[in-house]
Amino acid sequence: MSALLQIFRLDTSDADLTRAQFQSFCGHIPLLYAILVCNTLAIVFYSFEPSQILQTLIAPIAICTVALVRARWWSRQSETRHLSDAQITAHLKRTCSAAIVMTITYNAWVIWVFQDADVVSRSNLTFFLALSQVSTVFCLMTLRAAAMLVALISTVSFALYFAWVDDWQLLPQALVLACVCAGMVMVTLSFNRSFSELVKSREALRLRQLETERLSDENRRIAFSDPLTGLPNRREFLARLDAIEADEHHCLSTLAVMFIDLDSFKEINDEHGHQAGDELIRTIADRLRQQCPEQGVLARVGGDEFTILLDTSKTQESAQPMAVTLAMRLLEEIALPVTVDSHVMQVGGSIGVTANIDASASPRELLRRADLAMYHAKTQGKGKIAIYSDELDKGRLRRLDVEKQIASGLRHGEFDVAYQPIVDTHSGAIVAAEALLRWPRRSRGELWPSEFISIAEATGQIHSLGLFALERACRELRPLPGLILSVNVTPSQFRHPSFGVSVMEILEKTGFPPERLKLEITESFLVTDPNRAIRVVSALRAKGITFALDDFGTGYTSLDYLHSYGFSHIKIDKSLIMGLEPESMSRMLVSSAVSLASVLGMQIIAEGVETPAQANILRDLGCHAMQGYLFGRPMPLEQLCNRLSSCRARGRSGLRQTSS
Repeated sequence: MSALLQIFRLDTSDADLTRAQFQSFCGHIPLLYAILVCNTLAIVFYSFEPSQILQTLIAPIAICTVALVRARWWSRQSETRHLSDAQITAHLKRTCSAAIVMTITYNAWVIWVFQDADVVSRSNLTFFLALSQVSTVFCLMTLRAAAMLVALISTVSFALYFAWVDDWQLLPQALVLACVCAGMVMVTLSFNRSFSELVKSREALRLRQLETERLSDENRRIAFSDPLTGLPNRREFLARLDAIEADEHHCLSTLAVMFIDLDSFKEINDEHGHQAGDELIRTIADRLRQQCPEQGVLARVGGDEFTILLDTSKTQESAQPMAVTLAMRLLEEIALPVTVDSHVMQVGGSIGVTANIDASASPRELLRRADLAMYHAKTQGKGKIAIYSDELDKGRLRRLDVEKQIASGLRHGEFDVAYQPIVDTHSGAIVAAEALLRWPRRSRGELWPSEFISIAEATGQIHSLGLFALERACRELRPLPGLILSVNVTPSQFRHPSFGVSVMEILEKTGFPPERLKLEITESFLVTDPNRAIRVVSALRAKGITFALDDFGTGYTSLDYLHSYGFSHIKIDKSLIMGLEPESMSRMLVSSAVSLASVLGMQIIAEGVETPAQANILRDLGCHAMQGYLFGRPMPLEQLCNRLSSCRARGRSGLRQTSS
């Protein structure tokens, strides 16, 4: 029984369904009242009697007036967004009540007219009444409660009245209408169920669409933002540059780009761990974000790299002065200490700045120029600002050209090896020779090592060049018994994964004794990657190769380094030798180095010796060997062999030899 009664109750528990029913009524109800008015006018046409003016004219006019007023109201409710769920529910409840009242009123009026009508009019009355009932039910199908109440009231009143009137003559019509109404009830229930399912499925689809959009937005946020800092990432930054370039109305001369790279960040990461490094990056990013002006776009484009795009099109300010001023402020912010887990960390910054003053460059080209200026700033020292100029590009193009020439030079045998003698301080005999790479047969003229070694280091070609020099020197000096071969190894070579294996392969291939090979390494590699340095040095020392610490006195070498790596020699940098005088600070430093080496069981080699006075001081201090222009410039193998033979034949000190 409760299930049956539920059919006639208005269900407003689903707000989406209620709103959908209301929206459907906005089109159906005006049509319903239009049909009702037409049927009413048709009944008036067939049954009008001047003597019955109240029931055949005034009453239908009142019904039509109410119908037209309701139709007009519903036709104006096409926009439902301004209505709340409570208001829509109230309107639907009033619709159910109005449907009941209008159905009872309309049926009562037809029965009232029917009583005094003739046979033809009665036939028309029953037809139009049945037509109105069917139309009303179908127009109210989306609102189950209203449709079922109308069907129930119409069918019961029609059947009860027209079944017994006129001696049961209209009983067949009453039964047929009852069957039709029963069919309409079944159709209404089925349609209402389908309508409800459609609304629910549409809502489910809308929710899935919202979820899809949310996931899409989340994916876009992940794809275009840096997860650590929340800043736009490189992809997003490039997309903004492309959008500016695609905008034909955007003035490109108002753009400036800054490229920021943190100095010494790798060392902090290695020493304190990635978690501390991440916290440092977040702190620096927050500082940059606070300083970035409203017309700027800050992005993190790499591990410790940030960019800022300045667009002064709305402020009419000059982009370059604004960028330089901002860069100076950012350097101060970056340099402020950062405390992470009670550890105070500090980094610096190198910033490249470029402005599109003449609007000649695309936004992406500005990014490249700022990147190039940043690298130039790094070469000038830490905590610097560099402004892009055409000269930087000329230098870049020259470096690219030299890079290509290095590869070609190795293939065509343009490189050679020169040797600079190292003499014993007391006997003057040549005890070793340092192999130095030269490029004498370059197609565009000889290039000095200072011009191509740094390029080879930056591009990784130094590994091939270094192995070439080592193999050539081992082959050429192997026939000279007792002569130590000293080879300088750059940090880039040492970092190469196969460096140690390659050295041993060359020694095996050339037959050069490992105990005659001495590798010179700088302390910069020891500081940046101490664990790897210990592994490589230990493995090669086990084969008999000795090591010398090069450029001693220019860095921060500690006793721990000297002890841990097992160096056999310390090579004093020529910068200390240049100022070497009897009572100078350089003399005190060299004396300390000699004493330190003596305690550690190492030998001291002084490089850059150019005068007999310097040689005498070094001899008095106890220096073991010397190298410099006083004893010979870098020379070809043939000249070295002649010098070696001459010194051995005469048995005289090499100290009296002049520069060759």
